[in-house]
Amino acid sequence: MKTVNIKINGKPVTVPAGTSVLKAAKAADTKIPALCAHPDLKAWGACGICVVKVEGSPKLVRACTTDVVEGQNYITHDPDIVETRRTTLELILSNHPQECLTCPRSGCCELQTIAAEFGIRDVPFQYNVRRLPPDLSTPSVQLHPSKCIGCGRCVLVCQQMQDVWALEFLNRGDQTRIAPAGDVTLAESPCIKCGQCSAHCPVGAITEVDETRKAWSFLRDKSKHVVVQIAPAVRVALGEEFGLEPGTIVTGKVYAALRRLGFAKVFDTNLSADLTIMEEASEFVQRFTTGGELPLITSCCPSWVDYLEKYHTTMIPNFSTAKSPMMMMGAMVKTYYAEKEKIAPKDIVSVAIMPCTAKKFEIQRSDDMRSSGEADVDLSLTTRELARMIKQAGIDFAALPDEPADSPLGAYTGAGTIFGATGGVMEAALRTAYFMVSGKNLGKVDIEAARGMDGVKVASVKIPAGGKEIEVKFAVAHGMANVKDVMEQVKAAKAAGKELPFHFIEVMACRGGCISGGGQPYGSTDEVRAKRTAGIYKDDVNSAIRVSHENPAVQNMYKEFLGKPLSEKSHHLLHTHYTPRPLYVK
Repeated sequence: MKTVNIKINGKPVTVPAGTSVLKAAKAADTKIPALCAHPDLKAWGACGICVVKVEGSPKLVRACTTDVVEGQNYITHDPDIVETRRTTLELILSNHPQECLTCPRSGCCELQTIAAEFGIRDVPFQYNVRRLPPDLSTPSVQLHPSKCIGCGRCVLVCQQMQDVWALEFLNRGDQTRIAPAGDVTLAESPCIKCGQCSAHCPVGAITEVDETRKAWSFLRDKSKHVVVQIAPAVRVALGEEFGLEPGTIVTGKVYAALRRLGFAKVFDTNLSADLTIMEEASEFVQRFTTGGELPLITSCCPSWVDYLEKYHTTMIPNFSTAKSPMMMMGAMVKTYYAEKEKIAPKDIVSVAIMPCTAKKFEIQRSDDMRSSGEADVDLSLTTRELARMIKQAGIDFAALPDEPADSPLGAYTGAGTIFGATGGVMEAALRTAYFMVSGKNLGKVDIEAARGMDGVKVASVKIPAGGKEIEVKFAVAHGMANVKDVMEQVKAAKAAGKELPFHFIEVMACRGGCISGGGQPYGSTDEVRAKRTAGIYKDDVNSAIRVSHENPAVQNMYKEFLGKPLSEKSHHLLHTHYTPRPLYVK
């Protein structure tokens, strides 16, 4: 690898060729402020705050879009640069609503933080805040264009990372604004509700729909039995909101906090992830061994479901009909659990804590989400929303003791917990599919080829069957922009009558999987994702049972209630169907 020797404020540093000044400064332990730059995105120099000097030149250059040059010295801070940055900030603030106290991003707003660092107490320019109407059309995310600072992160995420193209810059000059392409509402656009726009927005221009007051209302209602479930990825991220290192496993503290908030029962979505594997692995084995429609494509991610129904409708027959773990848990709460506890489903309120904004959409996606006769899940809150509720209740989260989940829907295996990371669903499914075909467990259950941050991972697993080995070829894609190539390979093979490139495909809409879902704590980068993912796999390794089919709680559910995987009852409660959706709703 070719390297470049430069100086940052006179300090020698060696970095790879093609490194921006912004990244080189970070390597030299020097922070350059920026609002538009983000490690996930290609820099385009929109905000102008990261300006620096090149020694010997009178020009200021933007550090995020300027690559380092051998031998040069870059000056990142001097009185002139500080004053230029201050003026740029003041200009941005002159067009920004002064509504910090009521903004969802107050306390975690990047503009607010930089303004405080620069000690801005007054803005010398005339205020020119455009009062543009908010877009409140989806149940997942809201767009507040008056708060937009024009950094473009949401557009880059939506178009480059997610390949959805729901957001765009409209108009020019001081009339520029962020809106869905065609100037329709988000609900009318191709938006898949993944929330990556809100996760990358530095201010409060795009946020999740906050439903914490609705949750408190449910908890106040003494006529209701309010239960809650937590998703795999929540346990390795929630601690960040309370000063803990990303990836810290706080499962027991989450259970304790939820009880103190007033939930009657605390269940774990990891258990229903194990249940999902029983259904999905059975579905795969049935298709694989009987000549059914292949490849089988996972269906746990609601944004991916929405994307497929809009962009890849011809692949609907390949989609697993298994519901997501959240929805399976909801169905079991209002049937299996309700029956055991002799509580009418209408008297149960089912709440889910998820890393995902699209889950708010999923609970109302189709009538299949009411398989109990009631809404199977009544409310889905993001990890951020749960953190707010814990803070509102004055709970010292870090000091909480570890507590267990409640029976009969709390026990889980390592296979259930790895659902939170890209490749986890595939790995968990293959662990059980291997057993279903061969009658024995994998000697080493870690399928490392499914792991990692490559946008697409391709590998195979060989399973002994009838005196020979059968090869299961699989692909794992995360970040919607990486899905297209996988789908096109399958379509091309089918059209040409050739052998399929894959038998099993996992897709997660968000980079890294659910660990950096649109509802997780702000600040997801690959460094943070790596720590959260490490926490997920640590939880797996520490589990006494690491394969879904050995979860005794799941075994009891089939014995006492469901019968067997893919039974008529499990199909009614645990499976769904898909419908083509138009890209733009008229």
